[in-house]
Amino acid sequence: MINLQITSLLEGYRTGRFTVDAVIAQCLERCTAVPETVWITRLDRQRIQSFLDALQGQSPDTRPLYGIPFVMKDNIDLAGVPTTAGSPGYSYMPEKTAFVAEQLIAAGAIPLGKTNLDQFATGLVGTRSPYGACPNSFNPDYISGGSSSGSSVAVASGCCSFSLGTDTAGSGRVPAAFNNLVGLKPSRGLLSCSGVVPACKSLDCVSVFALDSADAQAVFNVAAAFDADDCYARTLPQAGPLSARWRFGVPQAGQLKFFGNAVYQAAFEASVKLLEKAGGIKVEIDFSPFIEVANLLYSGPWVNERYAAIGDFIESSPDAVLPTTRRIILSGLHITAPEVFQAMYDVQTLKRKTDSILRKVDALVTPTAGTCYTIDEVNSNPVELNTNLGFYTNYMNLLDYAAVAVPSVMTVPVPFGVTLTSFSGHDHRLLQLAGLLHRTSGLSVGRTDRKPADPSVEKIPGTVRVAVCGAHLKGYPLHRQLEELGAVFVESTRTAPEYKMIAFSSDGIAKPGLIHTPGQGNGIYVEIYELEMAAFGRFVHAVPAPLGIGKTVLADGSTVCGFIAEALVSELGEDITELGDWRTYARR
Repeated sequence: MINLQITSLLEGYRTGRFTVDAVIAQCLERCTAVPETVWITRLDRQRIQSFLDALQGQSPDTRPLYGIPFVMKDNIDLAGVPTTAGSPGYSYMPEKTAFVAEQLIAAGAIPLGKTNLDQFATGLVGTRSPYGACPNSFNPDYISGGSSSGSSVAVASGCCSFSLGTDTAGSGRVPAAFNNLVGLKPSRGLLSCSGVVPACKSLDCVSVFALDSADAQAVFNVAAAFDADDCYARTLPQAGPLSARWRFGVPQAGQLKFFGNAVYQAAFEASVKLLEKAGGIKVEIDFSPFIEVANLLYSGPWVNERYAAIGDFIESSPDAVLPTTRRIILSGLHITAPEVFQAMYDVQTLKRKTDSILRKVDALVTPTAGTCYTIDEVNSNPVELNTNLGFYTNYMNLLDYAAVAVPSVMTVPVPFGVTLTSFSGHDHRLLQLAGLLHRTSGLSVGRTDRKPADPSVEKIPGTVRVAVCGAHLKGYPLHRQLEELGAVFVESTRTAPEYKMIAFSSDGIAKPGLIHTPGQGNGIYVEIYELEMAAFGRFVHAVPAPLGIGKTVLADGSTVCGFIAEALVSELGEDITELGDWRTYARR
């Protein structure tokens, strides 16, 4: 089976190991192997041909998502394919593809179909659809999570590399957790909602399901294009990478809820330990104001916004809407205009409190869901159990936060994951942290045996990677400079075997000087750190002669910025090239 992780596919296309046709053929075969309830519309090879024809003469070097297969939740328009929003009676034929999908297709991605959902994106369960309940990809007796049910199962089951969902109250995160995926709920307005059937228009986000955070980042880089036709669209500067000493908040023990699920409770405790193992510092926080906001989403006026989107259809075609969906959407009509404004004031008051809490940490970490249910359990108690699933998700868009759901512990009968939350504009940083946790967990991606992509492919836009080999290494005198600049450790590796290393002293500190000597020399131990552009500038400014910053060739042939030395360094100290590691010399 061809590995569908985006980074692997692009490498395979570049080296000629396989073709786009071969990948699409495999995906279409997989699409027929999953339950029919995953789909509302599947595209056949003939309908996909026009997208393939558009790739003629292109390559991964010209199209960043060249030949990458994806699917879309069926409340997102694809020209010439019906949009149903989970209701056959509502179905219409769009002439134009949704703006966000247009960006992906222009970048080379290939749509394969439209997936099932909780009707009108109202639910977190994946069972509220006239097209049938969408079963969990790991255990068909259990729910897939919703409302983006089919979008999550298609990725986890190997039908495609990524998918689009939507997330108003958790619909892009809960299904990710239950199907061992990364679920990016981006900052509101960064991904256009033009051509998306609204749920709560002021809160809706298009979300991304991916196998790992590198893939989610690759999709986000393309999809986050400003759309002037979306009244809620905006651009946001992205926060820089995590500092070397990062902190994560967890709710106080008495504020956590697992609804009787001891397995998930143990999994969350294990996830916290994984974050500490990855270098994080745990901070307990007061979760109560977040819960207060979450309770406002369905008990307050925002449920009326769903009526604003499809109320006319419900009134004219009541039998075309499932009873549970209809009851939820009609439940807020008694709320008065003054109550709407009061609820808005309440959210802003609570946001002051939650913002203050969030500023103390780099991310808030919670379970994505406190438990999971069987399909039969949800069918017998649809509203209460759905409410339980939103305990950790409903506050997110009301508070204008970004979030990433990430697998952390494999549990039975269905997987478990946590959600990382921070301010809007922290999408890149959250994806970086998600990748760190995912790799630390040792889990495979989706239902495969493959691991998350190496961090070398996850470089955050707007940052620079720097190789250090001496006094800036962990535990050595100048490492504090990197910490003060907010540098993030990426990996330990070696240079290509074409460097000499000279030990000398300046400013009273022992240092190595690397001199590039193609065809001779040794592979030298280096640590790679990531710095924001401005921080990198300050770092370079502080480098004293006879050292400087240039390009360092690594063992895998890639290049990063790194220390270089003037030739005169050879006359200032001892040649220690054969040691290959400053730490070995320093211990002598």
